[in-house]
Amino acid sequence: MRMKTQEYASRIIEAGEWRVRLKSYRLGDAYFCTADNLDPGAWLSRAQGASREEAEERARQRALELLGRTRRAPAG
Repeated sequence: MRMKTQEYASRIIEAGEWRVRLKSYRLGDAYFCTADNLDPGAWLSRAQGASREEAEERARQRALELLGRTRRAPAG
């Protein structure tokens, strides 16, 4: 039996100086969330949780950790 994704949601949050898109959905009894950087569009993290909030928080925390290590080059 093939499971279908349900309860898909997408939202944009501010993470310091970065804009991050969180995309979450339910698959069976678990929720999944991916986080990507809108500029330049790089995939950052993926997380799973028992609730949408838990999955989104885990993905957001990991994205913040990774973005905190990133330096932007000065515009020239």
